[in-house]
Amino acid sequence: MDAALVRAARDGSQAAFARLVDRHQQALRSFLSRTHGSWVEADDIAQEAFVTAWSMLRRLRDDAGFRPWLFGIAHRKAMTAARSGQRAARRGGQWIEAQDLERGSELAPEDRMALEKALAALPDDQRAAVALCLGEGWSHGEAAEMLGLPLGTVKSHVTRGRDRLLSELGACS
Repeated sequence: MDAALVRAARDGSQAAFARLVDRHQQALRSFLSRTHGSWVEADDIAQEAFVTAWSMLRRLRDDAGFRPWLFGIAHRKAMTAARSGQRAARRGGQWIEAQDLERGSELAPEDRMALEKALAALPDDQRAAVALCLGEGWSHGEAAEMLGLPLGTVKSHVTRGRDRLLSELGACS
């Protein structure tokens, strides 16, 4: 479905691009809020990513690969914002809140704080890989494409990130 919309958008159809935005904006904002800051920051970065995607649509090599390409743009924009000091100090809290809402369960405040602290301690790329693969259920290959990292690096980030989280959270109990 994305491939046909990408081709139409590339031919100048703003309506087709609007449909692509509608299809992917919630997942993109959710990913960004979990890995790169608050919902407000996620909205800003997502908006920038969509503007960039629209302007660079002719560079997309695989029309069916719009989603990973878009997530990669957004991730790189978020990393740039972080390096520029535009990102808030707190990261990961929104991921916990979103997981609680999705599961319909409430973490105890001390568990929430421990998880927030453990997530915030992970390096940026490792946190992003953990959020995509463990939090969002994406494959390692999809995460590698989105993050612009080799597959083995993503697998390593997920394994090490999960181990660090389990170790940190296990020490808290």
